[in-house]
Amino acid sequence: MSGGKVPTVGSLDKPEDLKELLKQDRGDDCTPCRVIGGGAFLGLAAYSYLSGQRELEKNRAQIIAKKAMFGMRSRRFGIAATSMGLAWLGIWRLFL
Repeated sequence: MSGGKVPTVGSLDKPEDLKELLKQDRGDDCTPCRVIGGGAFLGLAAYSYLSGQRELEKNRAQIIAKKAMFGMRSRRFGIAATSMGLAWLGIWRLFL
């Protein structure tokens, strides 16, 4: 009915190779798709960092006056971490 080869009990008993399964699942991806996708993430990372730092400097006096639990240093770190995450996604999309 299935038309395919019936696997043996021994082949079903051992686990499949994870790297091979991921390679099969990944599929083919064209180079322009990778460049556009990776470039979009890298551009978003740059925009996120630059606009985030600009807004943070614009609102610096208000943030310091509030004496909130999260000051300037932690907010800068948050912006940088978000941008680094987006940049990593762009690099991953381009090369991996």
